[in-house]
Amino acid sequence: MERLVRRLCTIFFKLFYRVEIVGISNVPQKGGVILCSNHPTLMDMFFIAYKIKRLVHYMAKEELFRNPVLAYILSKLGAFPVKRGKADIESIKTAIRMVKEGHIVGILPEGTRTGVGNKKKVKPKPGVALIATKVNAPIVPVAISGNFKLFSKIKIVYGKPIYLDVDEEKKYSMDELKTISQKIMDKIYSLMGTGEK
Repeated sequence: MERLVRRLCTIFFKLFYRVEIVGISNVPQKGGVILCSNHPTLMDMFFIAYKIKRLVHYMAKEELFRNPVLAYILSKLGAFPVKRGKADIESIKTAIRMVKEGHIVGILPEGTRTGVGNKKKVKPKPGVALIATKVNAPIVPVAISGNFKLFSKIKIVYGKPIYLDVDEEKKYSMDELKTISQKIMDKIYSLMGTGEK
């Protein structure tokens, strides 16, 4: 069923959008990976993951799972719910476990949709840094841009993996986590509207 859902997504995007993919070879073919992108629309996780041969397990806001149809699609695409506005320890633990088990976990550090065409930079949530400091895994920054109207061009740029010099046993302060998250987000913003960097 997972393959069917992914195939339907591919067909939908080919029919209704002109998607340009840059640097997808930067996504490791095996091992644990953290995939981080900006978040202009509700469709981002689908656009970013549908061309990746491996399944991307996205942290998606809990509200999306209240719609049974969307919840079914999301679960088949590997997504799992996260509660926004509070420290959702269980979802953080799930993400850490999945990366350590060798999966790709997708995270949208901005935490909420920023809107199409909004060039204002958003302070990222510290959750991505908390996960990154607990796993020894590459972080792949991804930038998605376009107006997202039907038949328009969507550009997705996968940057080179980021490797953090962190101590998995250390308990990082909130300020340190925010700094790490901002570093990741800055790299994502640097990819927007450009080629691979």
